[in-house]
Amino acid sequence: MSTYTIAQLNDIEEIDDGRCPLRPVRHHLGITSFGINAWTGDETGDRIINEHAEEQPGDNEELYIVMQGRARFELDGEDREAPAGTFVFVPPGVKRTAFAEEPATTIIAVGGTPGKAYQVFGWEVWQPLRPLYEAGEYEKAAEGLREVVAEHPEYPMLAYNLACLESLTGQKAEALEHLRGVVGESEQLRELAKTDTDLDAIRNEPEFEAIVGG
Repeated sequence: MSTYTIAQLNDIEEIDDGRCPLRPVRHHLGITSFGINAWTGDETGDRIINEHAEEQPGDNEELYIVMQGRARFELDGEDREAPAGTFVFVPPGVKRTAFAEEPATTIIAVGGTPGKAYQVFGWEVWQPLRPLYEAGEYEKAAEGLREVVAEHPEYPMLAYNLACLESLTGQKAEALEHLRGVVGESEQLRELAKTDTDLDAIRNEPEFEAIVGG
């Protein structure tokens, strides 16, 4: 028998990384073939989409859909009005952000990398711990992330981030063990590990080169 899931927007609990709260639609519904999330600006003037440009190789192209309310997009410095029902397609390299022009404006974002199969990383689940990392509170971030990794072993990015936090806090053996468990699952994470400064404390360990490669 086929299975399916139905959810209302408010069924999906918001998570907050200290910037723009989002509803992790992909994670909530268990979608693994494409990325999709929702952002709501509660008040007029609220920023809904964080400013970014997807400038790195392999970054996503993104489709934004104004689900309700009215938004104002800034696309490479140009203002574009977007009432409910508007589709805004933005390729990599275009700086973008969006603001609510009416209360309760909601934007759905769908993303994927051209020419590549979608890979689930679980970055949405990491977001609530991100402020601790950015504040340099690595021990607290690692403590919280260990619980999340145990709950969601299917997300390789979580274990990778835990390896970074353990490297930053001098837990070299633990960092190498977590790194070993994920780089074989993701070529993208393997390449990231080669230059990620969070891993500098373990970079000269003999095991590091064996795990990551040259």
